[in-house]
Amino acid sequence: MPGTTIVEDIELIIEDIGGGGGKLPPAGGDDGGDSDKRRGPQRPSSRRYATAIVIAIVSIVMFFMAMASAYIYLRAANSNRWVPLHLPWIIWVNTALLLLSSGAMEFARRRLARADVAQFRKLWAVATTLGVLFLTGQLLAWRQFVLAGFYVSSNQASSFFYIFTGLHGLHLFGGICALLYVSFRKFEKAKVSRAVAAEVASYYWHFMDGLWIFLLALLYLGK
Repeated sequence: MPGTTIVEDIELIIEDIGGGGGKLPPAGGDDGGDSDKRRGPQRPSSRRYATAIVIAIVSIVMFFMAMASAYIYLRAANSNRWVPLHLPWIIWVNTALLLLSSGAMEFARRRLARADVAQFRKLWAVATTLGVLFLTGQLLAWRQFVLAGFYVSSNQASSFFYIFTGLHGLHLFGGICALLYVSFRKFEKAKVSRAVAAEVASYYWHFMDGLWIFLLALLYLGK
């Protein structure tokens, strides 16, 4: 799309994904007619971007499923030599923080649906802060592991712990960037509404939440 900036491309992607829910409010300052005129000629490109996002999400799932399969196989094949993995206690605190973050995000979206933007911003900031605290807690979990003498190369169980938590944390950091985008973007001048942007960001956030629960269960049951 000649003349379109990277930020505008991102907004078009979000708009295309959320476009099916027609009940969402339009971007501030834009009327429905102008929005329809703007979306019309750009729909084919937006669909391609949306397809790329779906492929990316599926790729993430497939990658972690491949890693989980390798973990299960090696755990079964080396059951006699497998060193039990004792998860640091802070992991459970981190999990609670992530769950609370998802809850705060949903409350924020409900306030936004009632046009209470002020409360939305506060709750969204709470969700973002809890996400940052989760990542900080994961680094502390790594530190506890190191102090206990477990490194990436210590054994297979500790290797998978670092791999799972590290890759999940990296993807979650991307989610935090999306939350910050929703927090600080001036939607009065955007081509996408705040409600649509918040909805798409929440989908990714809840996906990362569910992925972490899966990885945690895998590590705990495989110890």
